[in-house]
Amino acid sequence: MDYEENFIKRQNSSEYFDTVIGHIEDVVIGQQFQSMINQFMECYYYEFEPGEENKIIYTEIYQKYTNMIEAHIVQHLNAKMSCFDMDLFAMELENKKTQLDGEIFELLYTLTDFLAFKDMVLDYKAYKEGAYDELSKGISVTGLQKGSNCEADFQ
Repeated sequence: MDYEENFIKRQNSSEYFDTVIGHIEDVVIGQQFQSMINQFMECYYYEFEPGEENKIIYTEIYQKYTNMIEAHIVQHLNAKMSCFDMDLFAMELENKKTQLDGEIFELLYTLTDFLAFKDMVLDYKAYKEGAYDELSKGISVTGLQKGSNCEADFQ
């Protein structure tokens, strides 16, 4: 990226941020993304338990999740925006954290905040175990296809 392009992005950071969020929303509502999230949750929700203690396996699962989601989003953004800069976007997201609200931001926070991720997985687990039905508004639950291998799918 040249100096001029970088200068323009910084001058219009609010507009840049809004554009990136719009593209991320397009990704998140897509069937491919929803299927990917649901399959991931199906593979790993049973590993998580409520409470303060965090098992070592949580770190490995969280890393798989963040790698998968970030790669998917960045690939889409690079195709849509010639000047996408993940570092600039992450900085803007952190700077605006107290001002932002909504499902898209909750999802983005799961990429940088382990406790937000753990809460999301525990909500999914509660739903799967019949604890409450409210989660069904945002996530559609589908069974894994025969022959699916969680470890191979999320390396």
